[in-house]
Amino acid sequence: MRSYRLLRRALGGAVLATLALPAAALAQDDGPNLEQIVGQVDVLWILVAGALVMFMQAGFAFLEIGFSRGKNVGMGVAKIVVNFSIGSIVWWACGFAFAFGGAGWLLGDSGFFFSTGSSLAGEEIVGETAAFMFFQFMFCAVSLAIVWGTTLERIKFVAYVIFAIVFAAIIYPLIAHWAWSGGLFTRIGGGVQDFAGSTVVHLTGATAALGALLLLGPRRGKYGPDGKPRAIPGHSMPLVGLGILILWLGWFGFNGGSTLGTADNRFAEVILVTQLGAAAGVIGASAMIWFKTKALDVGMSGNGAIAGLVAITAPSGYVEFWAAPIIGLVAGVLVVVAVLAIEKRLDDPVGALAAHGLAGVWGTLACGLFTSTRLAEYNGIGDPGLFYSGSFEQLGVQAAGVGITFVTVLTLSLLAFSLIKATVGLRVSAEAEDAGLDISEHGMYGYPEQFIPQPEYSIGLYQPSVAGTPLASSSPARAPAVGEPAAQT
Repeated sequence: MRSYRLLRRALGGAVLATLALPAAALAQDDGPNLEQIVGQVDVLWILVAGALVMFMQAGFAFLEIGFSRGKNVGMGVAKIVVNFSIGSIVWWACGFAFAFGGAGWLLGDSGFFFSTGSSLAGEEIVGETAAFMFFQFMFCAVSLAIVWGTTLERIKFVAYVIFAIVFAAIIYPLIAHWAWSGGLFTRIGGGVQDFAGSTVVHLTGATAALGALLLLGPRRGKYGPDGKPRAIPGHSMPLVGLGILILWLGWFGFNGGSTLGTADNRFAEVILVTQLGAAAGVIGASAMIWFKTKALDVGMSGNGAIAGLVAITAPSGYVEFWAAPIIGLVAGVLVVVAVLAIEKRLDDPVGALAAHGLAGVWGTLACGLFTSTRLAEYNGIGDPGLFYSGSFEQLGVQAAGVGITFVTVLTLSLLAFSLIKATVGLRVSAEAEDAGLDISEHGMYGYPEQFIPQPEYSIGLYQPSVAGTPLASSSPARAPAVGEPAAQT
């Protein structure tokens, strides 16, 4: 219950000196006392941080849409909105209870169908608990969004829906409970250090994505007869860039909000550490891709930002400022090497396995190297890292957390995706993939003017589909451009 207790402590009246309120106002019998004001400020920060994390869904949407071809952009919108909504209801019903409803080693056992006045881990659910529940759901939603970047342009929409339920109900809550609510990870040594989720959020999402990818296979045409990968460029690098900057902004709430309050102004230190790690990630990735190709690849520079952010997520509350650029720089170099290596065997259109998975592993292990004595004592979890203590003990604890997470999530995800594949199916048909998922799965085009002949479109002969089948038209379709599938109208 570390996270929930930290929230209660933050709301309990710490940081009295940070609010310079007139003594006369505090003396009023009918006004709030200082402790109540501090608690309200803490709740306000948690809600603002949660809203910033929610805005990351827009970042994921732009990123994935930009890396998709024009015939698949609409599905990205539907996927983000529907999965976020399904996850919300499942988290309310049982996900939050399993994650934070107790301090048992496996799962929580209280707080199901979250409601004011009921009990969560022996304490009454009140408004501040609702703020905590809201904030923690946004983490679950980010982890779920990571899963789908690897599956772009060939997965059935129904697979999204089914796996979202499983992920928000069991897979993510299990790992969150182990790390942040008195579960398994808190009982390994002095505890696994993961301040905001390099492992809990990012490695969990990337590992589930790997499970999907192993069963889904590559996009058609990704690998040539010789087995070598072919480039399938996304349709809009500006959208990719916009998505990355939105994610970067949201990360200030992601990491800074994990202080769960304003005590000692720690959230400001965490946000600055986050910025330094992200910036170094861009520099590391840009330098590495230039070294390898003598060109500055836009997507790689962007993935450097994501990798730096992911890597600094676990250490953001444990390391001093000087360590953040080192952690981010290594992540930026790592993501370039990993993307190029993974592409030889696995078709991951957005580089999620590298940017969220391997960078998440590195960030979690980095705590075992760089956690300072001051911050280990402040957080009360684990020991200082190797460079402060001279001991490999915390590094070993971090590695154990990474290994257990990977094996558990991959096993559960492979099981879930195997059942989906055996029942409703996991992948669209070859014909649907060639036509594009917008028209084959949703009955409409994300960019209709690219696929519908302009005369037909402008006079209203083209209409959205009925029951998934586009209405027939007597107008001939325009000839497709080179490399573009024939339009279906």
